[in-house]
This record gives sequence, C-alpha cells and structure tokens, in this order.
Amino acid sequence: MTATPKIPRPTATTLLALAALAVIAAGCGKTAVRKDAAPVADTVQIAMTIIDNGDGTFTDTRDAKTYRMVRIGNLTWMAENLNFVTDSSACYKNADSNCTKYGRLYNWDDAMKACPAPWRVPSDEDWASLTVEVGGQREKDENGDYYWKVAGKKLKSTTGWKDREDDDGNLVSGNGTDDFGFSALPGGKGSSGGNFYTDDFDFSALLGGYGSSGGNFYDAGYLGYWWSVTENDASNAWYRRMHHYNDYVYEGSYRKANLRSVRCVRDFAAPQ
Repeated sequence: MTATPKIPRPTATTLLALAALAVIAAGCGKTAVRKDAAPVADTVQIAMTIIDNGDGTFTDTRDAKTYRMVRIGNLTWMAENLNFVTDSSACYKNADSNCTKYGRLYNWDDAMKACPAPWRVPSDEDWASLTVEVGGQREKDENGDYYWKVAGKKLKSTTGWKDREDDDGNLVSGNGTDDFGFSALPGGKGSSGGNFYTDDFDFSALLGGYGSSGGNFYDAGYLGYWWSVTENDASNAWYRRMHHYNDYVYEGSYRKANLRSVRCVRDFAAPQ
C-alpha cells in the first residue's frame, strides 16, 4: 500500500488555506479497516480546527460550538454527540431542538469528514478499548452478536433515558450512572422514507436514536447509535448502540446510508 504523503505543518500564512483541508481530512477520512485490526495511524499533518479552552472543553472553530471532553484510558472522547452541519446530516425529526439535545445524525460518508481536526471518528478498536476501560465484559448472544455487560450503565447519562419494566411489571429507570463522564444519550437513528417512530419496540442511548438519509427517524429516548470508521464491507460499517432496557453496549454492522450519532475521539497525547 502506498504511504500517505505528509503535508508540512502549516505556517501562519497558510493556516487558513489548510483549514479547509482539515474539514475533509481531520483524522476522520474514509478508511477501510478489517474489523479485527488496529486503527490505521494518521500520517497527514493538518491545520487544527479547534481551540482547547483548558477547562475540559474545546471549541470547534468551524461553527463556534463548544463541547465537553473526557479522558478514558489512553483516549480522549467528546462527552457530547457531534453537532456540526454537513450536507446529509439531520436533526432527529428535523427539529432543531433535537440537535441541541442529541447532536446531529450522520450517514457514514458524512460522518467520516465531520470531526474537527485533530479529532477523528473512532475505530471499532477504539470502541472496544472504551468498553474494556469501563469494566465491560464481552459476551455473545444467541444470534452470535457481541455485547459488553456493565459498560452501558457506566457510560449512559444519568438523565434522558426512558424507564423500562422489570419482570414484575415495575418501572425501572433506564438511565445510567455516568461513572466516567461519557454521558451517552439516546439520540435515536434515521433511515429513508420520512416516517417517525419512538415507541416501546424501538429503543435508543441519551437517546439520540438513528435515522436514514431519506428522513425516517426512530428510537430517540430509547436507544443511542454511534458510527465507527471501521467498514464491514462496501455498503456496511460497524457501530455501537446502547439501550434503555439494559446496561449493555452492543456492536453491530449496518448500512452506511443510514443515520447515526457521532462521538469524535483523539489520542490523549495528540498535540493541542
């Protein structure tokens, strides 16, 4: 494989020109990675598009939005879902208030260029590292799908998740304990078509839900779904999800055209 060329660190006179490159190549570029492989190291030096505020937050200079961030293990994660406008991103149910609450939902291609430099979309390996760091225990369900016990409860926000019923029919909070400050929200998801659903058969993590590029939205308040950079094949990529009805983190693969939330990540030692 041909090595990725290096772009010299920008001078003050070239910073503005290179900022445009950062939107495309901010460590979030489309990268084909085997599911069981470590993430490919960044080899391109780019202009940063953030200001580190020195108080556990940073400001995205592209739109002046400020985000919380938290270190977990050797990675620093955004402690909120990304809310940067791209061509195909959307607010849940197309309501601006949902973008304020949950961040935006992105198809995979848009997600790959949405993080501000030097942040990136996490790989499948990054997500696995996160769940191990918080004490997750990996198991396989009857369908052969993997999930991490315990991790969901520790990563979910302490508010925003719908209640669930226990075996006796009593209502139990679907919220987490947010032990590490990750504050996962059930933003839901989206898919094509234009219909909206948030019933007890669709679930999301603070609760961002999911969506598709055509405008259908599901699961806000019940489930959260987050993209990884890791592709399964040409049409599908790996993601993580959390539910209101248990304390697990699930891995799955789904169509790139559908809409999911994005949490950007960076190596802890990355330059400011």
